[in-house]
Amino acid sequence: MRRDSGQIFRLEDYRPSDYLIPEVALTFRLAPDETIVTAVLTVERRDGAPADSPLVLDGDGLVLAAFSVDGRKAQADGFEASPDKLTLARPPRAQRFTLTIETRLQPSRNKALMGLYVSNGVFCTQCEAEGFRRITYFLDRPDILSVYTVRIEAARAEVPLLLSNGNPVESGLIGEDRHFAVWHDPHPKPSYLFALVAGDLGAVKDTFTTASGRTVDLAIYVEHGKEPRATYAMDALKRSMRWDEERFGREYDLDVFNIVAVSDFNMGAMENKGLNVFNDKYVLADEDTATDLDFANIEAIIAHEYFHNWTGNRITCRDWFQLCLKEGLTVFRDHEFSADQRSRAVKRISEVRTLRAHQFPEDQGPLAHPVRPRRYREINNFYTATVYEKGSEVVRMIRTVLGAEAFRAGMDLYFERHDGQAVTIEDFVKAFEDAAGRDLSQFALWYHQAGTPNVAVAWRYDAAERSFTVEIEQSVPPTPSESRKRLMHIPLAFGLVGADGADIRYADVEGAAVENGVIHVRKRHHTVRFTGVDARPVLSINRGFSAPVTLSIESRPQDRLFLARHDSDPFSRWQALNTLFTDALIAATRKLRGGGQPDFPDDLVSAAAELAGDDALEPAFRALALTLPGEADVAREIGENIDPDAIYGARSALLTAIARAGRDGFEGLYAGLRDNAPFSPDAEGAGRRAMRNALLEYLALAQGEPAPAKRQFDDADNMTDRAAALTVLAHHFHDTEDSRQALARFEEQYRENPLVLDKWFQIQATVPSPDTVALIRQLMDHPHFSLTNPNRVRALIGTFAMANQTAFHAADGSGYRLVADIVMALEKHNPQVAARLATAFRSWRSLEGGRREKARQILQEMAQREDLSRDLADIVERTLA
Repeated sequence: MRRDSGQIFRLEDYRPSDYLIPEVALTFRLAPDETIVTAVLTVERRDGAPADSPLVLDGDGLVLAAFSVDGRKAQADGFEASPDKLTLARPPRAQRFTLTIETRLQPSRNKALMGLYVSNGVFCTQCEAEGFRRITYFLDRPDILSVYTVRIEAARAEVPLLLSNGNPVESGLIGEDRHFAVWHDPHPKPSYLFALVAGDLGAVKDTFTTASGRTVDLAIYVEHGKEPRATYAMDALKRSMRWDEERFGREYDLDVFNIVAVSDFNMGAMENKGLNVFNDKYVLADEDTATDLDFANIEAIIAHEYFHNWTGNRITCRDWFQLCLKEGLTVFRDHEFSADQRSRAVKRISEVRTLRAHQFPEDQGPLAHPVRPRRYREINNFYTATVYEKGSEVVRMIRTVLGAEAFRAGMDLYFERHDGQAVTIEDFVKAFEDAAGRDLSQFALWYHQAGTPNVAVAWRYDAAERSFTVEIEQSVPPTPSESRKRLMHIPLAFGLVGADGADIRYADVEGAAVENGVIHVRKRHHTVRFTGVDARPVLSINRGFSAPVTLSIESRPQDRLFLARHDSDPFSRWQALNTLFTDALIAATRKLRGGGQPDFPDDLVSAAAELAGDDALEPAFRALALTLPGEADVAREIGENIDPDAIYGARSALLTAIARAGRDGFEGLYAGLRDNAPFSPDAEGAGRRAMRNALLEYLALAQGEPAPAKRQFDDADNMTDRAAALTVLAHHFHDTEDSRQALARFEEQYRENPLVLDKWFQIQATVPSPDTVALIRQLMDHPHFSLTNPNRVRALIGTFAMANQTAFHAADGSGYRLVADIVMALEKHNPQVAARLATAFRSWRSLEGGRREKARQILQEMAQREDLSRDLADIVERTLA
């Protein structure tokens, strides 16, 4: 029988701690091989807590060097210490007392990258979710809010920069070769927001003047020589600060704001109060080394972490079950920021594509969980698309349900009511109910119930009665631990599109609640009847993706084509064409599996070419419209007995059909989009490049040779165009000399730039070839590949497992074996990254029988290992359940 893989934490078991720690004083004497941490904790017994309650502090692999209570060395029989716990059975009976704890750490040997570790000679911390307990013993939970004062001591020559949270208080010398710095954060915060960075780094500095006239000193710290590549991040930071003042009334509250970029980081970034720590992937960029997507991601993630200052830091989570309260809400805020900075329509389509690619499969598989989970074994495994992306969609729906004005009033009340507190989803929803005078109890099921609702829609027009009737039915499929579902409140934005493409007017509406262009679906069956409709319209529903649902619509292909050509809502226009593509790909996949050859409707192929040439549409939108659904998207829609090879064959055939049909027009468009102006990462320039690179793939396929891609690769003056050309060469012409030479040139030019070399690994990881598994193993022997660097692992192995449907799902099981071997090797030193990589197996039950059995065998082999980390055991066991 398997050993227990860890305690299960349940939402209903939450209770406040008997003790609080209002003040923390930390001293770090830094050295790579042995760092001494002295923590002085001011402890208070919570009002009403029993006087004889033991005090149990969390630890994780700690070495206790000294321990005293109220300045007196604790007697050995007065406490019990282990690497993972410090228990004071009989604390002082006084209401307030102090504990002094000394621990010894080995940062240079910390490859898990949690707690205090060293990255390229820089001391760095990562404490979310439970990393602070790897530094000192503590009540390491989000509802323990403390004011921190931090003193850092280090060798002055090797470690000239000493940073922590809050404002700088004091600095000076210690003898001839050491120095110190003291930082104080006046805002109480949970331990997961503690941060320390110390090393030798360069800086980009600036200032920001707040709405109230205060000057804030800004700095972004990077490795020496990389400062010019941090200027875009600084610009994004200043724009984020101004936007949050204007859109949400949130002003920054410290004298300094620092960002540090490090190369070894398990996450994208961390919002530590006043000292954000970033994976350098999301800070460093210039036109020669970063793509337009990189620039957009930097802008979004800089904003996201800054916005956490209020939604996550000033107001934090009561417990980890409330994680979406900071993450989903802040994702919504960074989405809105990016939409205002760029194209709102294009941004919305990109958001939905991400949601469907990552969160919908999560909802449909063994790892499904509510936006607010009710139980977990390992919290690190719940930093998921459901918490982040679906959590954002729920906040967006609150705005749709209440309207923009009431939504802003609710946010203002939330900030006013809960500043400085650790709160719950109920607190958040209640602020909107009170501000708007609305009952949101049914709507709140979006937080508490797992699964993606399905909405079935049928409609008919009665010319004699001049009426248009819409029938709507909602259902939520069963998910693990939830077989019975309650009915949701689903807001569906809609329009009735007339023959000229404009929304037609109607005299009245009968049935379900319809407010401001939104149908509010609250029952299982709804009938909505519009009267006074003079001509047959086409229903455009779930405009702007107003609700994260799947739609089953009874409509003719001609109606979808009409919407693709004429709908005034950009998202719905894209959605109509994307649905037509998906239906065609599913039909072609079935033909291929049956031994036939795929064919595609002429009007669909011509619609794609027609849309490409529509100058009234922005290039970025046209690029997205020309991008076919991915193989994983098609697999998700098929749902079961999936053959990835057949899907790949169908998609290749449709790409080629569109390429050949639109070749002449595509050539002219491609040539006309060449940008002779200086490179700019703004929305207009990025959109033109996106459209041009979408056309490049079609042109190469139409000509059946690598020449167009080779020319672009040779002529490219920016990374966006260079990487796009290399991708076409590697994916469609990987056996050619042109492809081999381009890959070799790219590696030679960028082998000393880790972030760009990651792109080289990614492009090869997604080659749709039976030889890719062998290629991955070969690339793992590359001198610049390392299992200890999360970016490199994600670039090569993560990309292969998550984005290469044909090779990962190779019929012989070799792709599964490759990933399993790497997961097992990784989890010995970095269980977090290993567990995230293992989620690639989440959809194994939907595969055809042969692949399904091979994936099951691999998962069972992993599950039977007795030495699995808690992180990995949790993922494997839930995936098999």
